[in-house]
Amino acid sequence: MAEVIKKKVLIVDDEEATLSYLCHILERENYKVFSTTKGKEVFDLAANNRPDIIVLDIILPDIDGGEVASLLSKNAATSNIPIIFLTGILTKSEEGFAGKTGKRYVLAKPVTKEKLLEMIQKVLSE
Repeated sequence: MAEVIKKKVLIVDDEEATLSYLCHILERENYKVFSTTKGKEVFDLAANNRPDIIVLDIILPDIDGGEVASLLSKNAATSNIPIIFLTGILTKSEEGFAGKTGKRYVLAKPVTKEKLLEMIQKVLSE
């Protein structure tokens, strides 16, 4: 039987409870998950683990998610990784595609398991 290759997801959120919740959901759905609470750790994690997608909180204490995405887009090794921004500062009606360059999407917090999985599957299938 052939081994199933798990899709890799990097999750970044400074709220431990949210990070744990998101990791749990994705691990149960058979994703390989990497996580951090610090924006500055994203660059090494992304370069070393080559995630298929990044779920990124916009408001982080050390460097905001927008700056993280901008720096990732300037690195050839990470520029094509799609990003789903998570934020509590928009409404559910504002969710969806948010990219000017690259694949960038936005989900409002709190995010449901169904909405998260739907968005990840949609982005990975594009």
